Amino acid sequence: MGIIFLLIRELKDWIEYIIRDIPGGIGNFTRGHYYKLRLRESSENNRFEAGIRIEFPRNVFLKSNSYFGINCKIYACDLSKVKIGSNASINSNVMINARGKGSIIIGNNVLIGPNVVLRSNNHTFKSSKIPIISQGMTKGEIVVGNDVWIGSNAVILPNCNIGDGAIIGAGAVVTSDIEPYTVVGGIPARFIKKRELEL
Repeated sequence: MGIIFLLIRELKDWIEYIIRDIPGGIGNFTRGHYYKLRLRESSENNRFEAGIRIEFPRNVFLKSNSYFGINCKIYACDLSKVKIGSNASINSNVMINARGKGSIIIGNNVLIGPNVVLRSNNHTFKSSKIPIISQGMTKGEIVVGNDVWIGSNAVILPNCNIGDGAIIGAGAVVTSDIEPYTVVGGIPARFIKKRELEL
């Protein structure tokens, strides 16, 4: 049974390796249909550019009409999940990483610029006598509301809740909750201004 499981996994890895880099419209079509079958939930009209990598797709939930740029990575595992709403635009080289214990939940109409990292948990480092790599991971969650714009090269750290309509400036490092309709930037991300709400 172990050999059969290893062969099936090896075959799956080869299939995904081939599908990952098929160019052009045929590639987008093939990846869209493949991941509609592989993800826990995947609705219509999602577009995956070349280089997409999705780990543990059984715990990835995706609504409709979203775009994933070149070399995006989505990581879940048996103890974690990733949920992405409708009409998201996720640019090239974005990493959405919920490996370990925890989750990442992204709302509807979210813009994520290139090279953004969302990481829902972190390494434990309490002991100076044990190598950090051997101390395991903390549990965490990231929640991104609706109509959020995350600028390029931003980093969203564990246990952050980004409110609806917030804007995260390019290169910002988010270490705490962000209020709705707030613009933040810097390291760590700090308040810049409130967005004006139309009546």
